Amino acid sequence: MPSNIRVKICGLRTAADVAAAASAGATYVGFVFFAKSPRNVSIEDAKALAIDVPLGVAKVALVVNADDAFLDALTAAVPLDMLQLHGSETPERVAEVKARYGLPVMKAIGIADASDLPAIDTYAAVADQLLIDAKPPKNADLPGGNGLAFDWTLLADRKYWTIPWMLAGGLTPDNVAEAVKRTGTTQVDVSSGVEGAVGVKDAGLIASFVAAAKA
Repeated sequence: MPSNIRVKICGLRTAADVAAAASAGATYVGFVFFAKSPRNVSIEDAKALAIDVPLGVAKVALVVNADDAFLDALTAAVPLDMLQLHGSETPERVAEVKARYGLPVMKAIGIADASDLPAIDTYAAVADQLLIDAKPPKNADLPGGNGLAFDWTLLADRKYWTIPWMLAGGLTPDNVAEAVKRTGTTQVDVSSGVEGAVGVKDAGLIASFVAAAKA
């Protein structure tokens, strides 16, 4: 297994969360701006949290179908390194956001079966990175963070993608090593898989996850 795995810990809400992710060796920390999520944070709270993120750890804002007014306020207040679009944004919208804010954009794509794979190539043409996640169940309140995995073999032998990509969906300290092995990914994302309760991060699980991913 590669030792250069990059880990993103998403859904951080407290200074202790940020410290735990950074000390464990995470490459990215993610803040969620989606009112329905138990991991939602306000712009003001995120601004305070971002100040504590060590240099070298990328600060990512997860938004869902956000309009320009919200993104204007967010990017003006919070020192971000990347925007993660986790809704039904079109390729055209991805390009608009990149052009307007001058930040790298990661587009999340939900996968349930092989019919969902063509979207990867479509968005690879406009995004800077892709987050390949499990497609949420119908009528789900959350576009991600549902603790669901998908068939990782769908991604096997697809190392020719032209931009970096990150694996998400149902990852835990117990299965992340197998996920890396099966998909060949060099980046993984976790949220609910390192929580002791819904929306509450566990520092021990964060450390275990990063160690297992990088082992």
